[in-house]
Amino acid sequence: MDRLNSKLYLQNVYIMAENERLRKKAELLNQENQQLLNELKHRLSKANGAGSSGGKNNNNIPDLNLTNCSSSKSASKSNKK
Repeated sequence: MDRLNSKLYLQNVYIMAENERLRKKAELLNQENQQLLNELKHRLSKANGAGSSGGKNNNNIPDLNLTNCSSSKSASKSNKK
């Protein structure tokens, strides 16, 4: 029984470490995504400003953090219990 508990404990420690590693990687990817999105918005606003003379502005790029951040934060909180 003690051997099984030790094995399960080590698996749990490994899973928690892997979860933390993946959480950090996801955070870095999210930051990179936001930087790329900001660059895209900047380029589009430059292109719309130079290419149109008062026409419709099609700069409707959604903020991806509004949908993804809240679900990933709540998921990480539930994993820490």
